[in-house]
Amino acid sequence: MARKIGSRYTAHQILGRGSAGTVWLGDGPEGPVAIKLLREDLAADQDLVERFVQERSALLHLDHPRVVGVRDLVVDGNELALVMDLVRGTDLRTRLERDRRLAPEAAVAIAADVADALAAAHAAGLVHRDVKPENVLLDALAMEGPGGAPPALLTDFGVAKLIDSPSRTRATSIIGTPDYLAPEIVEGLPPRAAVDIYALATVLYELLAGFTPFGGGHPGAVLRRHVTESVAPLPGIPDELWQLIHQCLAKAPASRLRAAELATRLRELLPALEGLPALDIDEQSDDGYAEGPDTGDGADGTAGAHRDQEAEAAVLPAGGGAVPLVHSRVGPDANRDTHTSMRVPGADELAGGAHGTARAPRAVGEARAGSARHRMAERRRRLKIGVAAALVAVALAVGGWLATSQDDPETGSLPAPAPTQTATAPHPAAHSTPMPRS
Repeated sequence: MARKIGSRYTAHQILGRGSAGTVWLGDGPEGPVAIKLLREDLAADQDLVERFVQERSALLHLDHPRVVGVRDLVVDGNELALVMDLVRGTDLRTRLERDRRLAPEAAVAIAADVADALAAAHAAGLVHRDVKPENVLLDALAMEGPGGAPPALLTDFGVAKLIDSPSRTRATSIIGTPDYLAPEIVEGLPPRAAVDIYALATVLYELLAGFTPFGGGHPGAVLRRHVTESVAPLPGIPDELWQLIHQCLAKAPASRLRAAELATRLRELLPALEGLPALDIDEQSDDGYAEGPDTGDGADGTAGAHRDQEAEAAVLPAGGGAVPLVHSRVGPDANRDTHTSMRVPGADELAGGAHGTARAPRAVGEARAGSARHRMAERRRRLKIGVAAALVAVALAVGGWLATSQDDPETGSLPAPAPTQTATAPHPAAHSTPMPRS
């Protein structure tokens, strides 16, 4: 069903829905476009409308091959819309739902493209504030790059800033997506360019590992981990790549690289990554479900160049392989939407730590400490040690009995040499001390 957007554009078909609005396939004087129509309650906010108009010039002049260009901003009665270039392809989240994780070369090539886009935006004084796979589009019509990765373009510039208006948010609220929020945002500092670098490093980690470094569980717990916990290293990638990711995930914004330098460094690493397979690590819990409250694969089969994925609940069957990259969150934890408003944790909460709840990569088949399979393995190990100790004790007793009977004076036989016994009973602590739970 077609609808007019202003006097120049017509929206024909919905491509996707998100927390900020609906994306339509449309057309205008210059051909096909993507039209992001913001929610009606946003359009009714006069302060937001004024901010919308003020940002128009900056957004229209952001012109870069790795940025989805904004062609127009429409204010028409109760409608606010961003008219953008139409990208034929899919978003990075959809690609990850299909592949779970990418080979290092492809992941780094995509991250380098996004870093180029951020460098252009930061030079123009724009901070994206919501870098995540949903906002990275893959151009299916362009020639593939290193590792078979299609060119990546960053979209949704300006949307976070538009919605983060004083009349809509308070000092106790945060705008962003929990998994990708920099620590300084959690602590209430104003967003600078470094927050985009932190988010991009988180995306790169996710492309390689299949999960974000601090994600999983209630949004409040995720925010706390960003501030208090160190990132777990990824096994199986070159040390230079890991050091780059680690630096860009630094808690201190000044320690992170600038976008232009990050793009250069990532491209310098590409030759060394050629032919490396995707990492073989497993993040599934040993009870058969995703760690934390994540209980589904989130795959909905939907494709579209401008799709904002809504969380869906789906149960992961027990006994499967590694959980898919994108986990749906159930109930109050279902929060990968763009521009989520959440309460800022207090100082006492931030000081509490995450109590070991952050995800850490491990080799396939290795049990997670404290899990059911880990406890069962410990019980089996202690049982085996106990059986071995009993067998050794029996052997010693039999050996002693034989020696005594052969040395009996009533039999008149010579004493037999003492049997050589090399086995020793294990220390009692080896089978009596329970393993601590994580």
